[in-house]
Amino acid sequence: MHRKTLRRTSVALLMVAASALTLSACAPAVDVPAASDAANPACAPMMVALPDTIGDAALRKTNSQATAAWGDPSQIILRCGVNVPGPTTDRCVSVNDVDWVIKEGDPVWTLTTFGREPATEILIDPVKLEAANISSATVLAELSNAAGKIKASRQCVGQEDLQNIPGS
Repeated sequence: MHRKTLRRTSVALLMVAASALTLSACAPAVDVPAASDAANPACAPMMVALPDTIGDAALRKTNSQATAAWGDPSQIILRCGVNVPGPTTDRCVSVNDVDWVIKEGDPVWTLTTFGREPATEILIDPVKLEAANISSATVLAELSNAAGKIKASRQCVGQEDLQNIPGS
């Protein structure tokens, strides 16, 4: 009789564990609107190269093509296929040979690849990142490797670069 009770308990525990796994697999996808050029085939190599985690934020499922989200609630959103930025006076930084145009919003910052078509956009809230102990530098370092899968055709130039152009 003791064996039957042990067997029933084991079966019950297995069923509870299976139910928990099933329920966690059914977690809702993050609602991220697709970019206008999300179907561009050049997004595919970048999307498969995305990291599973950024800091302690895990990659989550999204409901749109060429999008990604990390953290629960989402702390980092990525969209491939956004409009390619033209010449700008916004700040531009280069991380791992990928140029990023930075637009500081309140509260969300937008970081967009420069000189790559299609362009990739990252949306972050620096306050939420800080609360999660993730720096914006970490985000750019982790995502630049994947964004680099889309070839660059231009680079950011700064004021100092313009001064070195002959005839200027």
